[in-house]
Amino acid sequence: MFHRGEIVTLTIDSYAFGGRGIARIATENSHFIVFVDNAFPGQVVKAKIEVKRKQHAEAKLLEVIQRASCEVLGDFQEISGAPYLFVPLEIQRSEKTQSTLSTFAKISGKRNLDECFDTFIASPSQYCYRNKMEYSFSCIEHVIETGEELDDAFALGFKRRGTWWKVENLNRPSGLFDEPWEQHLPELRSYLKKSGLPAWHPPKKTGFFRHIVVRKSFKSDQLLVHLVTSSDGLKDFDRTGFVAKVLELHGTRIAGIQHTVNDDVADRSKIENGRTKQLYGIALVEEDLLGLTFQMKMESFFQTNPKCAELLYQKAIDYLLEDLKEDEAILDLFCGTGTIAQLVAQRRPLGKITGVDIVPEAIDDAQENAQKNQLSNVEFIAADVGKFLKEHPQFEGKIGALVLDPPRAGIAPKTLQKTIALGAKKIVYISCNPSTQARDAAALFEAGYELKKFSLVDQFPHTGHIESIAKFEKR
Repeated sequence: MFHRGEIVTLTIDSYAFGGRGIARIATENSHFIVFVDNAFPGQVVKAKIEVKRKQHAEAKLLEVIQRASCEVLGDFQEISGAPYLFVPLEIQRSEKTQSTLSTFAKISGKRNLDECFDTFIASPSQYCYRNKMEYSFSCIEHVIETGEELDDAFALGFKRRGTWWKVENLNRPSGLFDEPWEQHLPELRSYLKKSGLPAWHPPKKTGFFRHIVVRKSFKSDQLLVHLVTSSDGLKDFDRTGFVAKVLELHGTRIAGIQHTVNDDVADRSKIENGRTKQLYGIALVEEDLLGLTFQMKMESFFQTNPKCAELLYQKAIDYLLEDLKEDEAILDLFCGTGTIAQLVAQRRPLGKITGVDIVPEAIDDAQENAQKNQLSNVEFIAADVGKFLKEHPQFEGKIGALVLDPPRAGIAPKTLQKTIALGAKKIVYISCNPSTQARDAAALFEAGYELKKFSLVDQFPHTGHIESIAKFEKR
């Protein structure tokens, strides 16, 4: 039917969980299925076959040849990170809801999931909701207007869909990040190009300009700007002029400007891989979440859509505190820097909550934030979940509720069993990947837990991403 690496034209007729369009190719007895990442029903697309199986194939979207009839073109520039930018939000919501509920029920084995479904939480902002964005440089440019590839260019924007070496210039705002910043990005690109220093060449791993990373505080409406370059040409780079240009474009909105020299050839902008110098201002900004204040450095993990994160946390804490007695202990496992634990402590001033994480640095940050927020009823412990009860027997038999907020991969099976062994009456599980949450839910069902409520959260409009909150209770 197809072979790996083949470029094909497909008509997308339905939507699968995770933002995958489905194309069905008629065969003698049935249909051959092709899943195309980031495609949408009604589109005709050009795609590259990445994986070939007997009954299906998986493909990477290269180009939308024909738009779906539901799409409404707007003024924002379409980028690969927002494939559904022109699909009306109510249609995005419908497809995300149905595909997620279907996938969760199938993987977890939960029947009648609709009876547990609580609500769909939409992002308060449809556009410009992100508080961090990374822009790439490349001397290989894909010219959007003509489709040409230029090999000796100076491009600054986002990777061309389906490639890792070509960059499309961002010529107008993307609709995802701060609009004034992106309106002025072409001017900054022009200034840097005039320096005579080359943009990065991804295949050759040579060049000077690599990335610009920007972090925004919605609280103060200020920006942290971080330029990442190589050392090749560093002596010719005018740092003072760069700072002056950024301030000319954005004025007092700039809280700080940093420069990292990173010679790691891997195609990433990790700040910790290089030598960083503060060129201007300060290295952090603050953000508010439900009345609490959190510090954000450029490299800090923080919710990308803070206004929607507030709604997510409110719902999770509602689930957590329902029918919970004041003397019952609450544990926030994998607590990181302690955001959820502190929000719970604020809502429940007479009860105590304990955050647990194996990373000592994260616990240090959590303790510092709790002190700044003047919360005395929360504590943080650096410990392995599996050894927690042995090291802290005072919690045995007294845990009323657990909060789980693991990474996309979910919870490792052995760790999940150790978590179950803590014997909590209630578990509130927040997930950025409902399919791995569904897998873990199956294990919780076997251990005697029952799913009581289930909500979806759309923190990333115009993408296939969806998050979920599940409330489990011990039968």
